[in-house]
Amino acid sequence: MIATEDQNFYNHWGVSPWAIFRSFITNLLHFFSGPPKGGSTITQQLARNLYKSIGFEQTLFRKIREAITAVEIEKRYTKDEILMMYLNVASFGRGAYGIQAATQTYFGKRPNQLSLSESAFLVGLLKAPRHYDPRYSYKKSIQRRNTVLALMKEEGYITHDEFLHARKDSLVTFSGVKTAGIAPSFVEHVRKLLREKAEKYGFNLYRDGLSIYTSLDTRMQEYANRAVWEHLQDFQKLFDTRWNWNTPKNRILLAEAVSKAAKHLPAYAHAGNNDDRQLVLIRARRNRTFVDSVKRELTRIQVGFVAINPHTGYIEAMVGNAKMNFKYGLNHVTQIRRQPGSTFKPFIYLVALDNGYPASMRIPNEPFTFEDGSGKVWSPRNFGGETGGTYSLREGLAKSLNIITARVILEFAPPDEVVRYASRMGIESPLRPYASLALGTSEVTPLELTAAYGAMANEGIYVQPVSILRIEDRNGNLIEEHQPEVREVLSKETAFLITSMLETVIKHGTGVGVRRWFTLPAAGKTGTTQNYGDAWFVGFTPDLVAGTWIGFDDQRVKFTGAYGQGSKAALPIWARFMKYVYQDKRLKLPARGFTIPTGIVKEKICVETGNLAGPFCPITDSEYFNAKYLPGVCTQHTDLSSPPSNETKTPLQY
Repeated sequence: MIATEDQNFYNHWGVSPWAIFRSFITNLLHFFSGPPKGGSTITQQLARNLYKSIGFEQTLFRKIREAITAVEIEKRYTKDEILMMYLNVASFGRGAYGIQAATQTYFGKRPNQLSLSESAFLVGLLKAPRHYDPRYSYKKSIQRRNTVLALMKEEGYITHDEFLHARKDSLVTFSGVKTAGIAPSFVEHVRKLLREKAEKYGFNLYRDGLSIYTSLDTRMQEYANRAVWEHLQDFQKLFDTRWNWNTPKNRILLAEAVSKAAKHLPAYAHAGNNDDRQLVLIRARRNRTFVDSVKRELTRIQVGFVAINPHTGYIEAMVGNAKMNFKYGLNHVTQIRRQPGSTFKPFIYLVALDNGYPASMRIPNEPFTFEDGSGKVWSPRNFGGETGGTYSLREGLAKSLNIITARVILEFAPPDEVVRYASRMGIESPLRPYASLALGTSEVTPLELTAAYGAMANEGIYVQPVSILRIEDRNGNLIEEHQPEVREVLSKETAFLITSMLETVIKHGTGVGVRRWFTLPAAGKTGTTQNYGDAWFVGFTPDLVAGTWIGFDDQRVKFTGAYGQGSKAALPIWARFMKYVYQDKRLKLPARGFTIPTGIVKEKICVETGNLAGPFCPITDSEYFNAKYLPGVCTQHTDLSSPPSNETKTPLQY
């Protein structure tokens, strides 16, 4: 940088009269041949960066102010400190301010890992970052790099052989694609939050040299990326073999998508009239390569995965897009709202539990029709179509029976009360207080749903999810430190009971597939929306809660069969992730079960009635109860001659 920008850096006092005079003569001789050449020292350039509020206009006032500030900087700092400050604020293009950001953006390296050629390339960018960006002109970027190398040789910083060797480097390691490391969706999420905070605190996110401390655990993030990749590479192939573009509905869908994509082509934007624009659309529809690319994007399975520490609210890992290497794009953790399906059912059951109804209470599994008073008729059906008999609340949730859940919301957990509980637990999306809420018909984001489950894992305490822990200025002064929003939303007893029921989902219900990968104590719930549009799995251990959403950006594209259920489409990502993080001893996640509060008791029940077992009940099991809401003793089986029920009951072990 010294050889290129300021060869006399170590000898001047902030301003170089000779450089200014040389610049004046050069500009006079080339008055009509191009833009004026500057005579600023590195210190003056640093001063210019510090005066960001007045811009970069070529004005005499700015030049004088810049020179005075440069002299003051030289009085107060050593030359090496001035170099460090400049390299921390200089713009290298692509939103990269400072050498650390530049080396990561262009080469994915740290500064001390750069080669001579790469270092010269980055210094060359300082003159005009966009002009010498290889994405726009690779030839110009190489020419500029060679100019920097030649100046280094001329100034004696490198030998002739080193010059020749570095000049041969083609910079093939440069990918031309901007990435954000292993967690691009998380980085972009943080950037957007910081943009809001910039208005509050008055800092410049890109130029002020801030230090941002976040909640991300890179080890967990790597496991999240691995779990998503392992699942999607086979699952996408499965979907592709089942999808048929030749149905009338899908042909219309493709035609609309191709026309929409074609309107973003440069040829369409530059078309002079409507006839030319129509010609662009016709050519796009006939272009096989273009149509195939639209097909790929339209049927790309998307993912939203997030892992949160339920005790601190720290977002430990986030995968917001199936294209895990790209920084930009829709974040399917924070920026989408989709129907959660059966993953919303726990909110109905926990309201019933909190209202004093026990997990052993039995509900008839008989179809019914309900009119909500506005003329709308609702007739819930179970996913598998099964009817008949009675099921306990625990069984209804484990088997994800729609009829049982619908009866619960109509008789024991009023919709408006469910909305209040869910909102208290962190669901900020608007929820419609209708009976159909029992089947997850109101849209939510994966982040808020996962955080709400965290309250169950955290013994009824909700901790708002957080990604930014602390912000400091360039001098280490604290700008903001996160103070988590913590509130009690459930009693410990209710939190444990719903957790215990969700454990049964994994042990004996729709979530049993978890055990293929993960065998430690865990609780969770699958979810599948109508016609296999969205697939979910949200679950937790005592120390980690994670949620997975799988689906498509265009909601007209859906999975075409039972493989699109939450248990097959979303659950494997969650289970793989939990397996990997709990196997990593560095993370020190304890293999422990859920804590039983003092207000919980375990009693024998009559499996047929759901009441406390009497001495003559033929089939018994154990169930957890809130000690305040114990049911009565079974009155159906009063002696040895009591007739057994016609139903076949099998105790659930938990």
